[in-house]
Amino acid sequence: MTQLIVDSLTCEYRKNPLGIDVKKPRISWKVKSNLRGTMQKAYQIQVASNESFTDILWDTKIVASDDSIHIEYEGPDVKPRTRYYYRVKIWDNYDRESPWSKVAWWESGLIYTSEWKANWITPSPEEIDPHSEPAFLLRKKFALRKGIVSARLYGTGVGLYELFLNGARVGDDLFNPGWTSYHKRLQYQTYDVTEQLVEGQNALGIVLADGWYKGTLSFENKRHVYGDKRAAIFQLYVKYQDGTEELITTDPTWKASTGPILYSEIYNGEIYDARLEIEDWCLPSLEEQNWKHTVKVNLPVENLVAQENWPTRVTEVIKPVDTFVTPNGETVIDMGQNMVGRIRFKVNAPKGTRICLKHGEVLDKEGNIYFGNLGKAEQKVEYITKGVAEEEYAPHFTYHGFRYVRVEGYPGQENGLPLDNFVGEVIHSDMEPTGEFECFQPLINQLQKNIVWGQRGNFLDLPTDCPQRNERLGWTGDAQVFIETAVFNYHCGPFFTKWLRDLKADQLEDGNVPIVIPAVVAGVGSAAWGDAATIVPWTLYQTYGDKRLLSEQYESMKAWVEFIRRQGKSEYLWNSGFHFGDWLALDAKENSFVGATPKDFIATVFYAYSTRIVRDTAKILGNFADVQEYSLLLDKIIEHFNQEFVTPSGRLVSPTQTAHVIALMFDVVKGEAKDRTAFELNELIIQNDYHLTTGFVGTPYLCLALSKGGYHETAVKLLMQESYPSWLYAIKKGATTIWEHWDSIKEDGSFWSDQMNSFNHYAYGSIGNWLYKNVAGIDMDNAAPAYKRIRIEPKFAGIELTFAKASYDMMYGKILSSWTLTDAEVKIDLEIPPNTTAEVILPYATISDVFESENLLINATDISSYFEKEDGVHLTIGSGVYCFKYRNKHGLKQTFSEETRVIDLLNQKETHEVIERYAPGISKPPAIFALKTEKLRDLPKHPESNLTNGMVKELIEDLNKINW
Repeated sequence: MTQLIVDSLTCEYRKNPLGIDVKKPRISWKVKSNLRGTMQKAYQIQVASNESFTDILWDTKIVASDDSIHIEYEGPDVKPRTRYYYRVKIWDNYDRESPWSKVAWWESGLIYTSEWKANWITPSPEEIDPHSEPAFLLRKKFALRKGIVSARLYGTGVGLYELFLNGARVGDDLFNPGWTSYHKRLQYQTYDVTEQLVEGQNALGIVLADGWYKGTLSFENKRHVYGDKRAAIFQLYVKYQDGTEELITTDPTWKASTGPILYSEIYNGEIYDARLEIEDWCLPSLEEQNWKHTVKVNLPVENLVAQENWPTRVTEVIKPVDTFVTPNGETVIDMGQNMVGRIRFKVNAPKGTRICLKHGEVLDKEGNIYFGNLGKAEQKVEYITKGVAEEEYAPHFTYHGFRYVRVEGYPGQENGLPLDNFVGEVIHSDMEPTGEFECFQPLINQLQKNIVWGQRGNFLDLPTDCPQRNERLGWTGDAQVFIETAVFNYHCGPFFTKWLRDLKADQLEDGNVPIVIPAVVAGVGSAAWGDAATIVPWTLYQTYGDKRLLSEQYESMKAWVEFIRRQGKSEYLWNSGFHFGDWLALDAKENSFVGATPKDFIATVFYAYSTRIVRDTAKILGNFADVQEYSLLLDKIIEHFNQEFVTPSGRLVSPTQTAHVIALMFDVVKGEAKDRTAFELNELIIQNDYHLTTGFVGTPYLCLALSKGGYHETAVKLLMQESYPSWLYAIKKGATTIWEHWDSIKEDGSFWSDQMNSFNHYAYGSIGNWLYKNVAGIDMDNAAPAYKRIRIEPKFAGIELTFAKASYDMMYGKILSSWTLTDAEVKIDLEIPPNTTAEVILPYATISDVFESENLLINATDISSYFEKEDGVHLTIGSGVYCFKYRNKHGLKQTFSEETRVIDLLNQKETHEVIERYAPGISKPPAIFALKTEKLRDLPKHPESNLTNGMVKELIEDLNKINW
């Protein structure tokens, strides 16, 4: 029985979103089919005001199109506080018609500023000090009639809030309303509280803490960055069966108090005195005679926007693996994983018992818990018991980065802690997982786990640099170097959409971009940091096909490039201003954080890259005047770059790994200079015994540049390196997240400087992008965003990796690429989602050898086309599951058989005879070829020192390709 199903409906990336302010929401779906090569040929969308679709508001009728993502609603204007139901059906290339999809919905928020009827309120300053540390409690008692049909609560706070209704928590979100550029954009949230309301008396309660709004922020220890008074604004709409509606709002009739949260700060932790709990504080039965008054606060509502980001939640609960006493006599819990979140514990203790937890990431070489890297962040919680049978506590408005927890004051801990009474709650933005990677090597699999844990820990409402010390800021450089890895691991559409809007809001009038977003510290304009303004929206467009976001950010992107254009002494070079350079690179001078690659070299390369992105964005948006302008600008930048930084013979003036990496990745060198740059990069790695020296700028692209330049085996050897400096060095030292420094823990067990030593810093985890794209081989045709045209090209590397598998659940569905090598056979398993096509390269295959699902390729069905090239067999396939097998002519010991021939020849004869074999009649080789053959002359004497299989392979390719 044939099946064609429309599945996974989303609106603005979300399933059934509640309370969005988008006036023209976009609808997306995925197609399921049991036939290979399924392509959508037409669709129909219906939007109705009820679930039975008796009142259809918008019907597209049958639209001939294969579009299935971001279809914009074009019906009547969206009304505030209204639920819209929608469904989709499609037709495919097999002339099949799907049934209607399951009904999905979106519900609009308030949309317009005029819909805000409530007041901002705070406790009366005459009765409660507005600057006092205890969290505020606000409450309102109200009566409701019989026949409640639905109820929605809209609102927000400054700083952080939690909601309670009739004694129970509302929702499971944490750290609302999130962190935005508060003066310009403040998110409000929407809650369906229908089931929590009752006929008769009800009570609504709000807990308010400092949070990012007025609490301590950044390594500069600023306070009251956005304001010095906490406040809240909420309005509750209740609909009745008779069609009437009742509105309850925050106003001065609300009551205020303080309670058990004596102190709560993002960095320093929380103090909770359970003896001060007010029983039934948000139940209607509470007597309010001891409660204080509230007053209006003059805060705007014009900056309020509906929730854009994924909510922050507890996404996993993990149990501790051990408890022990350190040499210093401290009782410590080991969670077994460096995590971000909080500890929840239970205790039975006499009233007034004070229990203190302090959180750290690692142990020092003596085995004591290490707090030196926390800076001024305390990462401590204190709980004072009220003395009931069993009490349970987890902090409310703080989070920690930790693996180890020092426990003080827990009853009986001298006899060992009861681990069953402690759990770790992992907290981050509740993004949907989308990608998985695994391979033959356990250490690489651990690396992938570390990358994911690093992303989870630092994607808490915004992309922070670290989650433990007194920083935790949205560094632009860290975000842009990691984003391509991030979008493989998790669905980051809403996450970065929200962050980009803050970037645009905080961008200066001259186009300069702050180094952190939201902009709470001094510093603007650094190359590779400010370029987040172009790189992040462009990556989101490529990944999700989000043209609307690209359009929304376009002026910001242009403004950044125009800012750069005005900075340099030349219009086409960026050679002025402040720059971080290749931050934390290992080729830095002593006592410096900045690598050896010249700052103006890096700045000009990124100037070219951002200009290229703006040009390409202008093409997408149809702004042809800008296409012409930025095409000319890009050509001039590249021309001046080559005049300034490349010698006439094609050598880069900067002999660093990073210089060669970014010149290759951003295509600022061409022709023989490009070949030489790739060759020299390979040499730099080999001469350093397959170790890197790159920092924040070079590392994300290092293996990508090697593979792109034809030196994939060198990239694999670099990845597999276990000694310092390398990705696996940290894992051998016990890392479960990515470190800030290559040697955060040195080989002797001592630490890098306390000044800046995070053990959860995701930037170097950007190697994950290469694992997905080059090792597993999942990539896209950039001309067809969102993986509409998939590119599958796994790269093999001899005996180091004999198996790799990755999956990626993208906008159209799940892509799977899995390959296994044996001495006899290559096996590649693929899954391509419906409504997409894929270009597949089977490395080093020949058509006559390839089988697909037990049939010879020449007899296989459902293969659109195939042909053979030097690098293997190229295929075009449609959706479905495929299994390709072919003979491994080279075995595992030697990936390339031609290399064996070359090595044999060089061991027997002179280099010129190799040239004669592969390029007969050559008279004078080009400069780059002469450079390579000069290296080859040493091969018979030193077969392992200066030559790799990749170099030999490139020599053969050069000889075969050049028409002498």
